[in-house]
Amino acid sequence: MAMLTTIALLMALAIAPLDPAEWARFRGPNGSGVSTTTGLPTEFGPETNVIWKTELPKGYSSPIVFGNRIYLTGSRDEKLLTFAVDRATGKVIWEREAPRDRKEKLDNRNNPASPSAATDGRQVFVFFPDFGLLAYDANGQEQWRRPLGPFNNIYGMGASPIIVDDEVVLTCDQSTGSFIAAFDAKTGRERWRTPRTEARSGHSTPVLYAPAGGRTQIVVPGSFLLSAYDARDGKRLWWVGGLSFELKSTPVISGDTLYINGFGSPENQPGSKVAVAPSSEVFASNDANKDGKLTKEEIPAGHADRALSFADLDSDKLMSIDEWDYYKAAMDSENGMLAIRLGGSGDMTAKSVRWRFQRGIPQLPSPLLYQGVLYMVNDAGGIVTTLNPESGELIQQGRLKVPTDRYYASPVAADGKIYIATEKGKVVVLPPGGGLEAIAVNDLQDNIYATPALVDGRIYVRTNSTLYCFGKK
Repeated sequence: MAMLTTIALLMALAIAPLDPAEWARFRGPNGSGVSTTTGLPTEFGPETNVIWKTELPKGYSSPIVFGNRIYLTGSRDEKLLTFAVDRATGKVIWEREAPRDRKEKLDNRNNPASPSAATDGRQVFVFFPDFGLLAYDANGQEQWRRPLGPFNNIYGMGASPIIVDDEVVLTCDQSTGSFIAAFDAKTGRERWRTPRTEARSGHSTPVLYAPAGGRTQIVVPGSFLLSAYDARDGKRLWWVGGLSFELKSTPVISGDTLYINGFGSPENQPGSKVAVAPSSEVFASNDANKDGKLTKEEIPAGHADRALSFADLDSDKLMSIDEWDYYKAAMDSENGMLAIRLGGSGDMTAKSVRWRFQRGIPQLPSPLLYQGVLYMVNDAGGIVTTLNPESGELIQQGRLKVPTDRYYASPVAADGKIYIATEKGKVVVLPPGGGLEAIAVNDLQDNIYATPALVDGRIYVRTNSTLYCFGKK
């Protein structure tokens, strides 16, 4: 009995947290990208301030850190894999293969191992769009599997699961049949599923909001709307309109306000919008055989290629009335960063939008709110915008002083430093306060698509081929 007690104690210690603020989901605490850790290095690289580095198969999922484990997913030789890495040494503790009964259609910027894991320290949950959800314990023993899909997102799926109490919650936005669902963390049994009929495309991972005296709410942006759901039963509680038709970033929350950026296309910028006639007018004059479908030749001049590229939701190369209505709504929407007051009941659009900013809006990187400044990093070209989160007033906007590049990782911050990773492997370090003069530019000499994790004085950065742990030696 004493021996069993000792073993149990050692196993508990193996997954005990080493830092008060773990990085247990995509972008860390409530998706904020902000850590309370200190002692982080400013300068690092393949041979500088490296605690360890480990080769891993390619994957875009971000490192998730809890206790002495780091969890990631990847793919090797068409196999979908989950990895647990020892936080102290970088050694791969275990590797598990997921079933793969199909290959989802992917945009060339996506990857079959894009969604990040989520963990409570006892279990780790992973989502592979080519199969569904799986749960493992900290030692790699599979607990359950839940097939989901197939999906029909034109870019492929990208949202990551999150843990809410004893549930695993996953948002699945796609061209048709979008939903948000919760699964029992112990068994994988589906507890509730709520349709998201307005959502047509997106990758946004939810965040949580706990109103004073109320139950936890799951808040997730999607096409046109930000929606909040009761975590217990999935009931949609309130929503706010005015978002872009495509949402890929994860919102951040401060106090009673949420910040979210959305970019659909250049034509969704004010002053560049494309006028689209309503379906009643278009079909009355263009649907020659009155079958409720428009062929490419019947679509009004100047609209066919654009409409069919993303609004042909059932991929039949025709436009139905519902698809045209979506196309019009998409073209009528606007890019922007919105500050939204949380809470309410029903449609809160008129009451809850505090301000809107519409220059240099990112499509992919999520916003960062750090030490009283709101940051946006535009994925095309690296224009960084810093704003006053209370008023939306511009502090500074400019291009980072690195070679022109693209940005897929989201910015993160801790210890008085903001870290911004470029696709080609540069990690720019900015000081707090909203200025854009870098205090360091580090070159990892390999592409970066995953968002770094900041825990316990260490920076964990995943490149195409390597997981790095950087820290002051």
